[in-house]
Amino acid sequence: MTSILHIDSSARFDGSYSRKLGGELVDALKADGATVTHRNASDDMGFVDEAWVQANFTPEGERTAEQKTRLSLSDELVAELQAADHLVLGAPIYNFSVPASLKAWIDQVCRAGVTFRYTQDGPEGLLDGKKATIIITSGGTPVRSEVDFATAYLTQVMNFIGIKDVTIIDAGLLMADEDASLSRAREQMALAA
Repeated sequence: MTSILHIDSSARFDGSYSRKLGGELVDALKADGATVTHRNASDDMGFVDEAWVQANFTPEGERTAEQKTRLSLSDELVAELQAADHLVLGAPIYNFSVPASLKAWIDQVCRAGVTFRYTQDGPEGLLDGKKATIIITSGGTPVRSEVDFATAYLTQVMNFIGIKDVTIIDAGLLMADEDASLSRAREQMALAA
């Protein structure tokens, strides 16, 4: 049975196209009996700070109770990602990039020695064999254009942690032509499901 991790990152609940399209894709995927874990990245992810970094770089067996507590959310988020076969990520473009909440989730799950490691040949992702479908929405930024810094960044992050099978769903330019954008995205989602 396939396990899906569904991440929403829009600050909006009502009227969020990334949430709506992500939900539609997850519904299509779970029709095959998949299990779904949902995470709302716009909930408090906590930003990486000095205490988090110190805890993260302290060997696991030497961490204090306070350090373990500081990393507990990160550990939970990493476990969700490790358990998933398929990541469905709803990512609106905010000011040409990803929402701060999504960047906070990324910072919590990109952990040296846990989701990637450094080797003589450079970083190596440790989450092989997983698939990611990323739904990129925007009001006016064309997806994959020179001003879209979200799509390439998210693809790089996935590759960095070992997820090489990445599909981008393009729901850009919603404010220019909502119907065309949603139609295009749904056609791409049908192929991805």
